[in-house]
Amino acid sequence: MGLLNALLGNSTEVSSESVANEFAPILIEGETIIKSFKLIRDMFVFTNKRLILVDKQGVTGSKVDFMTIPYKSINYFSKRSASLLDLDAEILIWIKGSDNPIQKDFRKGENINDVYKTLSTFVLA
Repeated sequence: MGLLNALLGNSTEVSSESVANEFAPILIEGETIIKSFKLIRDMFVFTNKRLILVDKQGVTGSKVDFMTIPYKSINYFSKRSASLLDLDAEILIWIKGSDNPIQKDFRKGENINDVYKTLSTFVLA
């Protein structure tokens, strides 16, 4: 089911243990991965200190962008649901000091709600 969700653009939750080694070199002392979600090649990684957005680029995915967003830097965020004519849904995140939001696209499906709920938990806490 994980492969089907990935092909459809749905996020799937990935166990913290399975991504711990990949992220160990960039985590600071006392920082732990709480939840992570994977889209086809991109990821949302929620730690106890920040959100890390992973964007794998290029055909082979060998170029990887790790964007760190401290939770306190998130001004607001929103979720745009998919409609009948538009099968995509989006999460938009506005960062302090930036006029344009960071946009992450999802295919129609409920899994965007898991990412949105996790984001809400960390930003609103």
